[in-house]
Amino acid sequence: MTATELFLFILGTFRLTRLIMYDSITAFLRKPFHEIVEETLPDGTVQSFLHIKGSGLRHWIGELLSCYWCTGIWCAAILYIGNIFCPIIFHPLLMILAIAGGASFIEWAVEKWDS
Repeated sequence: MTATELFLFILGTFRLTRLIMYDSITAFLRKPFHEIVEETLPDGTVQSFLHIKGSGLRHWIGELLSCYWCTGIWCAAILYIGNIFCPIIFHPLLMILAIAGGASFIEWAVEKWDS
């Protein structure tokens, strides 16, 4: 693997992980496993907590989807193994995710520069 390929996999994994864990477009994937519970604290403020639903496999998937590092490892494995065995599908997917990941870093830098 070249340094360029590694960089593309890093950006692609970053973007896929954030897409699965945080983006509203994929909330339907998390909904069967997660529930947001609001709790009123003694000072009157309301704080939200993530509650993982179910037991067994459902709970395990919920735990996985609540851990950025765990989800990142699985996303990296899926992209890498998919690219080895089915590059015609996974290489374009990897490129799109890497471009989107790079764009998110540029957006972050622009926001920091403007503030």
